[in-house]
Amino acid sequence: MATAEINVTCLEDICLTRIADDTVQINWQRWPKNQRVAIFLGTSPEKIDRHQPVAQTTKKSSATISGLNPSVRYYFEITPDHGPKRMISDRRVPLEGSVNFRDLGGYKTADGRRVKWGRVFRSDNLARLTDGDVVFLQRMGIRLVCDFRTPAEVKKMPDRIPSPRVAEYLHLPIRYGQYDPADTFERIKKGDIDWMTESYMVGSYIKNIEHSASVWTTFFRRLASASSLPVVFHCTGGKDRAGVGAALVLLALGVADETVIEDHGLSNIYIAGVLKKISAELRDIGVAMEKVAPYFTAPRAAITALLAHIRQTYGSAAGYLEKKARIGPDIIARLKTDLLE
Repeated sequence: MATAEINVTCLEDICLTRIADDTVQINWQRWPKNQRVAIFLGTSPEKIDRHQPVAQTTKKSSATISGLNPSVRYYFEITPDHGPKRMISDRRVPLEGSVNFRDLGGYKTADGRRVKWGRVFRSDNLARLTDGDVVFLQRMGIRLVCDFRTPAEVKKMPDRIPSPRVAEYLHLPIRYGQYDPADTFERIKKGDIDWMTESYMVGSYIKNIEHSASVWTTFFRRLASASSLPVVFHCTGGKDRAGVGAALVLLALGVADETVIEDHGLSNIYIAGVLKKISAELRDIGVAMEKVAPYFTAPRAAITALLAHIRQTYGSAAGYLEKKARIGPDIIARLKTDLLE
């Protein structure tokens, strides 16, 4: 995928484009050009400095903000003279050692509210984080890291996160079947690839909720605790197990299916560089990426099948959480209070 796609975050009527490490451009279509629009920024949604706008315009539907510190995550509040304020930030958090660490904020729900920015993040593994990345997460205030990888995956590539005094590590392994994801490349080297099909991935997504209900019980109970926020949850590539987790969270909050599918597809954009490296490694051992692509990408068929399964079997994500994971309406209500605006 083009690098430009990684640097653009769009909601329905507002887009933020990361032009350079220290510069962003914000475009909007929501307000007429003759209305004054001011932009304020802060290092968290709760710390917006409204004393002096960083940009202000009355005749344009865009603004460019420069001089930003690349080591700091910013949130931008777009404030028109008339009408509601809107918040936006970079969807993808720019870390050196993680390519798929991203914010679930900004998504619209059926009742017109939006998921709060800076509260819930999803990611690929955190084993390759640099010292600077760890400091970056600490500045973001991450309090809880939920790891969906198996014990073998964790042992092979342990997370690097802020100290236990700052962030709690919670291991919630998701595994099914006799094989462990940590052994994937060993299986490929032996020519064992016939199972890496789209249908296998579809089945895996469904098994993620049917065989691991206890994981989602613990995860959602912790998510409903304000002391756990901000939280990041992750697996190895940040696309499948983390993708199922993101889908359950967004659906429970009232986000539309199509938005959930679009969020899932972002993984294919953000991991594109990693896929090129994997493709080269596979080529060196005589395996074409095309033969195993469903396993290494985020298949649209898998997430759509999961959503269909949830609707057909439980009626809704809330129904799944209540009937299978024993998460009652009180917890869902608490989640909506804490995570929606």
